[in-house]
Amino acid sequence: MGLRVAVQMDPLESINIAGDSSFALMLAAQARGHEVWHYDVTSLAYESDGTPAGRITAHAAPVTVQRVEGDHFSAGERRRIDLAQDIDVVLMRQDPPFHLGYISSALLLDRLKGTTLVINDPREVVNAPEKMFVLDYARFMPPTMIARHLDDLRAFQQKHGSVVIKPLHGNGGKAIFRLDETGTNLSALSEVFDLTWPEPHMIQPFLPEVSEGDKRIVLVDGEFAGAINRFPGEGEFRSNLAQGGHAEATGLSEREEEICAAMGPELKKRGLVFVGIDVIGGKYLTEINVTSPTGIVAIDKFNGTDTPALIWDAIERRHAAM
Repeated sequence: MGLRVAVQMDPLESINIAGDSSFALMLAAQARGHEVWHYDVTSLAYESDGTPAGRITAHAAPVTVQRVEGDHFSAGERRRIDLAQDIDVVLMRQDPPFHLGYISSALLLDRLKGTTLVINDPREVVNAPEKMFVLDYARFMPPTMIARHLDDLRAFQQKHGSVVIKPLHGNGGKAIFRLDETGTNLSALSEVFDLTWPEPHMIQPFLPEVSEGDKRIVLVDGEFAGAINRFPGEGEFRSNLAQGGHAEATGLSEREEEICAAMGPELKKRGLVFVGIDVIGGKYLTEINVTSPTGIVAIDKFNGTDTPALIWDAIERRHAAM
Protein backbone atom coordinates (compact mmCIF):
# COMPACT_ATOMS: atom_id res chain seq x y z
CA MET A 1 0.00 0.00 0.00
CA GLY A 2 1.29 3.46 -0.89
CA LEU A 3 2.48 5.91 1.73
CA ARG A 4 1.14 9.42 2.29
CA VAL A 5 4.20 11.64 1.92
CA ALA A 6 4.45 15.34 2.81
CA VAL A 7 7.48 17.24 1.53
CA GLN A 8 8.46 20.30 3.55
CA MET A 9 10.44 22.36 1.06
CA ASP A 10 10.79 25.65 -0.77
CA PRO A 11 8.17 26.68 -3.38
CA LEU A 12 7.97 24.21 -6.26
CA GLU A 13 7.76 27.09 -8.73
CA SER A 14 11.35 28.13 -8.01
CA ILE A 15 13.23 24.83 -8.24
CA ASN A 16 15.59 23.74 -11.01
CA ILE A 17 14.16 20.37 -11.96
CA ALA A 18 17.29 19.40 -13.88
CA GLY A 19 19.29 19.00 -10.69
CA ASP A 20 17.00 19.33 -7.68
CA SER A 21 17.31 16.37 -5.30
CA SER A 22 13.95 17.00 -3.60
CA PHE A 23 12.19 16.93 -6.96
CA ALA A 24 13.93 13.64 -7.80
CA LEU A 25 12.70 12.18 -4.52
CA MET A 26 9.16 13.32 -5.25
CA LEU A 27 9.26 11.74 -8.72
CA ALA A 28 10.49 8.47 -7.22
CA ALA A 29 7.81 8.51 -4.51
CA GLN A 30 5.10 9.10 -7.08
CA ALA A 31 6.43 6.28 -9.28
CA ARG A 32 6.08 3.91 -6.32
CA GLY A 33 2.44 4.81 -5.85
CA HIS A 34 2.96 7.07 -2.86
CA GLU A 35 0.65 10.06 -2.42
CA VAL A 36 2.71 13.27 -2.44
CA TRP A 37 1.89 16.52 -0.66
CA HIS A 38 3.84 19.78 -0.57
CA TYR A 39 3.91 22.47 2.10
CA ASP A 40 6.06 25.45 3.06
CA VAL A 41 7.71 25.37 6.47
CA THR A 42 6.13 28.73 7.34
CA SER A 43 2.71 27.02 7.49
CA LEU A 44 3.84 24.49 10.12
CA ALA A 45 1.90 24.86 13.39
CA TYR A 46 1.57 23.27 16.83
CA GLU A 47 -1.66 23.31 18.83
CA SER A 48 -1.85 21.91 22.34
CA ASP A 49 -4.33 19.08 22.90
CA GLY A 50 -3.41 17.99 26.42
CA THR A 51 -0.68 15.59 25.26
CA PRO A 52 3.07 16.25 24.90
CA ALA A 53 2.88 15.64 21.16
CA GLY A 54 0.11 18.15 20.59
CA ARG A 55 -1.37 18.55 17.13
CA ILE A 56 1.11 19.36 14.35
CA THR A 57 -0.46 20.75 11.20
CA ALA A 58 0.57 22.37 7.92
CA HIS A 59 -1.21 24.00 5.00
CA ALA A 60 -0.46 21.50 2.23
CA ALA A 61 -1.54 20.69 -1.29
CA PRO A 62 -1.55 17.31 -3.05
CA VAL A 63 0.85 17.49 -6.00
CA THR A 64 1.65 15.58 -9.14
CA VAL A 65 5.15 16.06 -10.59
CA GLN A 66 6.66 15.43 -13.99
CA ARG A 67 10.05 16.14 -15.56
CA VAL A 68 8.78 18.77 -18.01
CA GLU A 69 10.52 22.13 -17.90
CA GLY A 70 8.01 24.90 -17.26
CA ASP A 71 5.22 22.44 -16.50
CA HIS A 72 6.80 20.27 -13.80
CA PHE A 73 3.96 20.09 -11.29
CA SER A 74 0.25 20.49 -10.73
CA ALA A 75 -1.29 21.06 -7.33
CA GLY A 76 -4.68 20.41 -5.82
CA GLU A 77 -6.47 22.57 -3.30
CA ARG A 78 -4.31 23.60 -0.36
CA ARG A 79 -5.77 22.74 3.02
CA ARG A 80 -4.76 22.31 6.62
CA ILE A 81 -3.67 18.73 7.30
CA ASP A 82 -2.72 16.90 10.49
CA LEU A 83 0.79 15.52 10.02
CA ALA A 84 0.17 12.75 12.55
CA GLN A 85 -3.23 11.64 11.25
CA ASP A 86 -3.07 12.37 7.53
CA ILE A 87 0.59 11.67 6.70
CA ASP A 88 2.90 8.64 7.03
CA VAL A 89 6.24 10.22 6.07
CA VAL A 90 7.53 13.80 6.17
CA LEU A 91 10.60 14.73 4.14
CA MET A 92 12.27 17.75 5.76
CA ARG A 93 13.82 19.28 2.65
CA GLN A 94 13.71 23.08 2.95
CA ASP A 95 17.02 24.72 2.11
CA PRO A 96 19.28 26.09 4.83
CA PRO A 97 20.51 28.43 6.31
CA PHE A 98 20.41 26.56 9.57
CA HIS A 99 19.08 29.20 11.94
CA LEU A 100 16.56 29.43 14.78
CA GLY A 101 13.68 29.11 12.34
CA TYR A 102 15.13 25.87 10.96
CA ILE A 103 15.77 24.56 14.47
CA SER A 104 12.27 25.51 15.67
CA SER A 105 10.54 23.68 12.82
CA ALA A 106 12.71 20.61 13.38
CA LEU A 107 11.81 20.53 17.08
CA LEU A 108 8.11 20.75 16.19
CA LEU A 109 8.46 17.84 13.74
CA ASP A 110 10.26 15.85 16.42
CA ARG A 111 6.92 15.70 18.28
CA LEU A 112 5.62 13.43 15.52
CA LYS A 113 7.95 10.65 16.69
CA GLY A 114 6.06 7.38 17.05
CA THR A 115 3.26 8.38 14.67
CA THR A 116 4.85 9.84 11.52
CA LEU A 117 8.33 9.08 10.20
CA VAL A 118 10.38 12.24 9.56
CA ILE A 119 13.46 12.03 7.31
CA ASN A 120 16.06 13.02 8.25
CA ASP A 121 15.33 12.56 11.96
CA PRO A 122 14.61 16.18 13.03
CA ARG A 123 16.11 15.93 16.51
CA GLU A 124 19.33 14.57 15.03
CA VAL A 125 19.38 17.30 12.40
CA VAL A 126 19.36 19.80 15.27
CA ASN A 127 22.12 17.83 16.99
CA ALA A 128 24.28 17.59 13.85
CA PRO A 129 24.90 21.01 12.20
CA GLU A 130 27.05 20.44 9.11
CA LYS A 131 30.23 22.13 10.36
CA MET A 132 29.83 21.03 13.99
CA PHE A 133 28.94 17.33 13.65
CA VAL A 134 32.00 16.91 11.43
CA LEU A 135 34.20 17.71 14.44
CA ASP A 136 33.43 14.21 15.74
CA TYR A 137 35.63 13.03 12.87
CA ALA A 138 38.43 15.59 13.32
CA ARG A 139 41.02 12.89 12.60
CA PHE A 140 39.96 13.08 8.95
CA MET A 141 39.76 16.90 8.79
CA PRO A 142 42.33 19.56 7.92
CA PRO A 143 43.47 21.77 10.84
CA THR A 144 40.39 23.69 11.94
CA MET A 145 39.50 26.51 14.32
CA ILE A 146 36.04 27.70 15.31
CA ALA A 147 36.40 31.12 16.91
CA ARG A 148 35.15 34.69 16.91
CA HIS A 149 37.95 36.65 18.60
CA LEU A 150 40.26 38.30 16.07
CA ASP A 151 43.39 37.37 18.03
CA ASP A 152 42.51 33.68 17.73
CA LEU A 153 41.76 33.95 14.02
CA ARG A 154 44.97 35.87 13.40
CA ALA A 155 47.11 33.38 15.34
CA PHE A 156 45.65 30.52 13.28
CA GLN A 157 46.29 32.40 10.02
CA GLN A 158 49.87 33.21 10.95
CA LYS A 159 50.44 29.54 11.79
CA HIS A 160 48.98 28.17 8.55
CA GLY A 161 49.49 30.91 5.95
CA SER A 162 46.77 31.11 3.29
CA VAL A 163 43.41 30.30 4.91
CA VAL A 164 39.72 29.98 4.14
CA ILE A 165 37.16 31.55 6.47
CA LYS A 166 33.47 30.73 6.28
CA PRO A 167 30.23 31.12 8.24
CA LEU A 168 29.62 28.29 10.67
CA HIS A 169 26.09 27.70 9.43
CA GLY A 170 26.42 28.77 5.80
CA ASN A 171 25.42 26.68 2.80
CA GLY A 172 25.93 26.30 -0.93
CA GLY A 173 29.46 27.72 -0.87
CA LYS A 174 28.17 31.21 -0.05
CA ALA A 175 30.32 33.75 1.85
CA ILE A 176 33.48 31.60 1.80
CA PHE A 177 36.61 33.75 1.57
CA ARG A 178 40.23 32.89 0.87
CA LEU A 179 43.02 35.03 2.35
CA ASP A 180 46.62 34.88 1.16
CA GLU A 181 49.69 34.22 3.30
CA THR A 182 49.87 37.85 4.47
CA GLY A 183 46.45 37.68 6.08
CA THR A 184 45.57 41.06 4.53
CA ASN A 185 41.97 42.07 5.30
CA LEU A 186 41.50 39.44 8.01
CA SER A 187 40.48 42.09 10.53
CA ALA A 188 38.04 43.73 8.10
CA LEU A 189 36.58 40.37 7.11
CA SER A 190 36.25 39.43 10.79
CA GLU A 191 34.31 42.64 11.39
CA VAL A 192 31.91 41.86 8.53
CA PHE A 193 31.39 38.29 9.78
CA ASP A 194 30.82 39.53 13.35
CA LEU A 195 28.21 42.02 12.17
CA THR A 196 26.44 39.42 10.02
CA TRP A 197 26.46 36.31 12.23
CA PRO A 198 26.19 35.95 16.03
CA GLU A 199 27.94 32.58 16.07
CA PRO A 200 31.71 31.99 15.81
CA HIS A 201 33.31 31.39 12.42
CA MET A 202 35.25 28.48 10.90
CA ILE A 203 38.78 28.97 9.63
CA GLN A 204 40.93 26.34 7.90
CA PRO A 205 44.11 26.33 5.80
CA PHE A 206 43.53 26.79 2.10
CA LEU A 207 43.95 23.32 0.59
CA PRO A 208 45.65 23.37 -2.83
CA GLU A 209 44.27 19.82 -3.19
CA VAL A 210 40.93 21.43 -4.08
CA SER A 211 42.29 21.51 -7.64
CA GLU A 212 42.02 17.69 -7.51
CA GLY A 213 38.34 18.01 -6.66
CA ASP A 214 35.91 18.54 -3.80
CA LYS A 215 34.06 15.26 -3.72
CA ARG A 216 30.39 14.98 -2.73
CA ILE A 217 29.78 11.50 -1.35
CA VAL A 218 26.21 10.38 -0.61
CA LEU A 219 25.44 7.84 2.08
CA VAL A 220 22.00 6.27 2.39
CA ASP A 221 21.18 4.86 5.82
CA GLY A 222 24.92 4.77 6.51
CA GLU A 223 25.93 3.01 3.29
CA PHE A 224 27.86 4.47 0.37
CA ALA A 225 25.49 5.21 -2.53
CA GLY A 226 27.55 7.25 -4.97
CA ALA A 227 29.84 10.23 -5.50
CA ILE A 228 30.79 13.03 -7.86
CA ASN A 229 33.99 15.04 -7.95
CA ARG A 230 33.40 18.78 -8.20
CA PHE A 231 35.97 21.21 -9.59
CA PRO A 232 36.14 25.00 -9.27
CA GLY A 233 35.04 27.12 -12.20
CA GLU A 234 37.33 29.64 -13.86
CA GLY A 235 38.51 32.32 -11.44
CA GLU A 236 37.03 30.47 -8.44
CA PHE A 237 38.39 28.34 -5.61
CA ARG A 238 34.93 27.16 -4.53
CA SER A 239 33.86 23.98 -6.25
CA ASN A 240 30.16 24.01 -5.34
CA LEU A 241 28.02 23.47 -8.43
CA ALA A 242 25.90 26.42 -7.27
CA GLN A 243 29.03 28.59 -7.54
CA GLY A 244 29.90 27.62 -11.11
CA GLY A 245 31.84 24.44 -10.47
CA HIS A 246 31.61 21.40 -12.73
CA ALA A 247 31.40 17.73 -11.85
CA GLU A 248 32.92 14.47 -13.06
CA ALA A 249 32.23 10.82 -12.32
CA THR A 250 34.40 9.31 -9.59
CA GLY A 251 34.89 6.46 -7.15
CA LEU A 252 36.30 6.44 -3.62
CA SER A 253 39.89 6.60 -2.47
CA GLU A 254 41.04 4.24 0.27
CA ARG A 255 40.85 7.08 2.79
CA GLU A 256 37.35 8.02 1.66
CA GLU A 257 36.26 4.43 2.14
CA GLU A 258 37.71 4.65 5.66
CA ILE A 259 35.76 7.87 6.32
CA CYS A 260 32.48 6.31 5.14
CA ALA A 261 33.06 3.19 7.23
CA ALA A 262 33.83 5.30 10.31
CA MET A 263 30.66 7.38 10.22
CA GLY A 264 28.17 5.04 8.52
CA PRO A 265 26.95 3.18 11.65
CA GLU A 266 26.49 6.46 13.54
CA LEU A 267 24.47 8.02 10.71
CA LYS A 268 22.18 4.99 10.62
CA LYS A 269 21.79 4.99 14.40
CA ARG A 270 20.82 8.68 14.37
CA GLY A 271 18.20 8.24 11.65
CA LEU A 272 20.16 10.39 9.20
CA VAL A 273 19.03 8.49 6.11
CA PHE A 274 20.18 10.87 3.36
CA VAL A 275 23.57 12.44 4.02
CA GLY A 276 26.13 14.13 1.78
CA ILE A 277 29.72 14.44 2.94
CA ASP A 278 32.41 16.61 1.32
CA VAL A 279 36.02 15.47 0.95
CA ILE A 280 38.78 17.56 -0.65
CA GLY A 281 41.63 15.99 -2.56
CA GLY A 282 40.60 12.46 -1.66
CA LYS A 283 41.61 12.87 2.00
CA TYR A 284 40.27 15.94 3.86
CA LEU A 285 36.74 15.72 5.27
CA THR A 286 35.19 19.20 5.48
CA GLU A 287 31.41 18.82 6.01
CA ILE A 288 28.65 16.35 6.83
CA ASN A 289 25.46 17.67 5.19
CA VAL A 290 22.26 16.51 6.90
CA THR A 291 19.78 19.39 6.56
CA SER A 292 18.89 19.17 2.85
CA PRO A 293 21.65 17.27 1.03
CA THR A 294 21.95 17.55 -2.74
CA GLY A 295 23.89 15.95 -5.57
CA ILE A 296 21.96 12.76 -6.28
CA VAL A 297 20.78 13.81 -9.74
CA ALA A 298 24.36 14.46 -10.91
CA ILE A 299 25.58 11.26 -9.25
CA ASP A 300 22.96 9.18 -11.03
CA LYS A 301 23.62 10.93 -14.34
CA PHE A 302 27.33 10.05 -14.23
CA ASN A 303 27.08 6.62 -12.66
CA GLY A 304 23.84 5.23 -14.09
CA THR A 305 22.53 4.63 -10.58
CA ASP A 306 19.15 5.29 -8.93
CA THR A 307 19.86 6.98 -5.61
CA PRO A 308 16.23 8.09 -5.00
CA ALA A 309 15.25 4.41 -5.14
CA LEU A 310 17.86 3.57 -2.50
CA ILE A 311 16.57 6.38 -0.29
CA TRP A 312 12.96 5.25 -0.64
CA ASP A 313 13.97 1.65 0.06
CA ALA A 314 15.50 2.85 3.33
CA ILE A 315 12.47 5.01 4.19
CA GLU A 316 10.03 2.19 3.51
CA ARG A 317 12.07 -0.20 5.69
CA ARG A 318 12.08 2.29 8.54
CA HIS A 319 8.36 2.98 8.22
CA ALA A 320 7.51 -0.75 8.19
CA ALA A 321 9.55 -1.17 11.39
CA MET A 322 7.65 1.55 13.30
